[in-house]
Amino acid sequence: MLWATAGLVAAGSLAGCEYTYEEGWRPPESVPAPAFTDQSFPNDLLRNEPVTEAELEGWVEEELPFTARQVVHTGSGILAEGEIKSDVAAGLAVGTYALALVCRSQRRVTFTVRDDASTLVDLSLRCGSTRETVIYLSKESALSIRVEPRSLANYAYRLTLL
Repeated sequence: MLWATAGLVAAGSLAGCEYTYEEGWRPPESVPAPAFTDQSFPNDLLRNEPVTEAELEGWVEEELPFTARQVVHTGSGILAEGEIKSDVAAGLAVGTYALALVCRSQRRVTFTVRDDASTLVDLSLRCGSTRETVIYLSKESALSIRVEPRSLANYAYRLTLL
């Protein structure tokens, strides 16, 4: 009897609910969508156009601003398509490091960082963004840094002690 009463109460409460459907709830197709204005994604395509040698230092300072951390190695430059830049950060003590990578080009730039035994970073970076990677060295090491662009590019990197 208790179950029957509960069922009647539930059915009665649901009977008062009504669903209505309105045709006009969607905006007409002719109304344009709002413009995307997120400032973190610049729409300026020239922002990825490589800078000249005279402008390089200013670009590096803008992309890799001052840090309070101890900077142990840096590099920057301009590379033509197919040109490869190799660099070595030698005598790095045991510890944790942050490697910041940035580029400016119409195409991607590949950064490869190796220690004596393995590849620590193998990244094809879309230019216009900064990438920071944490690297832990368990013994005194030297890191080899290789930069290879797919077209004319500016590149910069900074290794800091955490």
